[in-house]
Amino acid sequence: MPKTVFITGTSTGIGAAAVRLFAQHGWQVAATMRNPADAKFQDLPNVRVYALDVTDAAAAPRAIQQAHADFGSLDVLINNAGYGLVGPFEAATDEQIQHQFATNVFGVFAVTRAALPILRAQQSGVIINITSVGGRTAFPMNSLYHATKFGLDGFSESLWYELAPFGIQVKVVAPGGVATDFATRSLQMTIDPANDADPYAGQVRSVLAAFNDRSGNASSAEQIADVIYTATTDGTAQLRYIAGEDAKGILGAKTQMSEAEFSTMIKQNFGLNG
Repeated sequence: MPKTVFITGTSTGIGAAAVRLFAQHGWQVAATMRNPADAKFQDLPNVRVYALDVTDAAAAPRAIQQAHADFGSLDVLINNAGYGLVGPFEAATDEQIQHQFATNVFGVFAVTRAALPILRAQQSGVIINITSVGGRTAFPMNSLYHATKFGLDGFSESLWYELAPFGIQVKVVAPGGVATDFATRSLQMTIDPANDADPYAGQVRSVLAAFNDRSGNASSAEQIADVIYTATTDGTAQLRYIAGEDAKGILGAKTQMSEAEFSTMIKQNFGLNG
């Protein structure tokens, strides 16, 4: 019987690439997104699309249970849904803060908790949490995004111990820059960087320019999906998979440099003073 993978956030980018890759390898794929009308998997007969807004905690059990009933199995959960919130923390509204955590953290909690009874009962399964290089190191003007990804990384590491006795593997895939619409459709701002009256506008423009300058080093969504597939199928107990040469480079530098040297390099790379 083919194995079944449940993937969140599949309308575009990494999630969509993962759907296609798993389907091409013969998996049954439960692809979830807020609006199923956005799905582009009509050519893949082993893919079913489910409506799921991960910020709706009550929707997670329904989607998991329906997919399990439809496919007759649930072997892998990939928590991919997420977005970036950029800008100064001071300017973030309560609604922006709550939605960032509701999507990037509490959504993962809700979907994972819904899947665990099934995985635990069968004494097997893999949970893949898509974090970020930003879950291991921080960059300017991304404080709330980093808070969610650092939190998800720690959650995953603790869960790795907790679920091992039940035969459930927990893994983290941490991409660097990805050539998707994450920086457009999936990016929100706490200020308008074009507003010169804002005291943070200059810093935000410098940070955005630095990210744009390095976009040529970004991995494709398909390259990250390859890492996700490897993490899912390699049969090891490895916890973290760093995805992308840029991510490997920045984290390698952090281990080799002093804290002062590394922070100075980051400020220089992002055109910041002080």
